[in-house]
Amino acid sequence: MSAIPSRMTAIAITTPGGPEVLVPEDRPVPQPGDGEVLVKVAAAGVNRPDVMQRQGHYPPPKGASDIPGLELAGEVVALGPNVKRWKVGDKVTALVAGGGYAQYCAVPEPQALPVPRGFSMVEAAALPETFFTVWHNVFERGALKASESILIHGGSSGIGTVAIMLAKAFGARVFITAGSPEKCEACGKLGADVAIDYKAQDFVAAVKAATGGKGVDVILDMVGGSYVTRNYEAAAMDGRVVQIATLESSKATVDLRYILGKRLTHTGSGLRPRPVADKGKIAQALEKNVWPLLDAGRCKPVIDSTFPFAEAARAHARMESSQHIGKIVLSL
Repeated sequence: MSAIPSRMTAIAITTPGGPEVLVPEDRPVPQPGDGEVLVKVAAAGVNRPDVMQRQGHYPPPKGASDIPGLELAGEVVALGPNVKRWKVGDKVTALVAGGGYAQYCAVPEPQALPVPRGFSMVEAAALPETFFTVWHNVFERGALKASESILIHGGSSGIGTVAIMLAKAFGARVFITAGSPEKCEACGKLGADVAIDYKAQDFVAAVKAATGGKGVDVILDMVGGSYVTRNYEAAAMDGRVVQIATLESSKATVDLRYILGKRLTHTGSGLRPRPVADKGKIAQALEKNVWPLLDAGRCKPVIDSTFPFAEAARAHARMESSQHIGKIVLSL
C-alpha cells in the first residue's frame, strides 16, 4: 500500500456556466471523519444533478464537498474512527453527497457497498446514484409488485435503463417513453415491453391502447410540468406516480379530479439531502434484494461512454446532448 499523498487533483467548478467551467484543480486530500472511509477513486459516475450544480442551480447540501460527483468506485485506503465493516484494501462502490470527481473521497461507511462479482470499476461506479434512486422510488415509495405495470419516462437515461432492468427482474410489465426510434429500440433490448417515442406518439393514448384502457400501476417521472396531469390520465385505479425530478418545470396546473376518481398517490423524493442513516437503509435493501442479481450477472448498468478524468467537460457535454443511452462515467 503506497502512502497517501497530502494533495490530489479534483475537478472543480470555477464559476457557474457551461461544461468548460470544469477544470482540474489541486486540492488537499480529505481526511475520513467519524464513521467514514477514505476511498482512492478509480471511476466516478456523471449525473444530471452534477450538470445542474455546474450551472449554479443545485448547490451542495450543507457540509458537503463543493467538488461535483455523487457516486464512485475505488479502493479503501484509510479508515476514520468507528468504522466497523470496511478494511483497507476493500473494493467498494459508494453514494456520496459530493466530491466524487477527485482522486480521493471520504465516504460515510453505510453508503458504501461491495463491488459486485465480475464488475469493472467503471461498471461499479455507474451503480449507486441510479440504483439507490430506482430502488427507493420504484419499489419502496411506488410499491411496484410482480404482475403490475410501470411507465418509465426517459427510458434510455441512466435512471431509465436501471428501472427497466429491475422492474423486469421483479416481474413487472414495463412501458417506457424515449425521444427517438433508436432509444426505443435500445430500451426494448433491455426488456421494455412497450416503447413509446414521445416525439411521434401521445404517451397517454399509447398506454391506454396497450392496457385496454386500464392504465399503468406505477409511473416514474422526472419531467414534471405538463406531464403531471397526463401522468394522472395514464395511471390505473390506485396508481402511484413517483416524482424524482422536474426537468420541464417544478410547477404544474393539475386536475385534482383524477386523484379523487382513481384514488391516485403522487409522491416523490430527492436523494442527495437525505441523512446518512436514510441512505444506509436503502444501501442495506439493495444489498439484500438487488446485489444478488448483480453478483449473478443478471443485471449490469448500461455504459454509454467513458471519459478520462481530466475530460469531465466533454462528459458533461455528452450528457447535455441527450444522445446518450445509459451511464456516462469518468475513469481515473
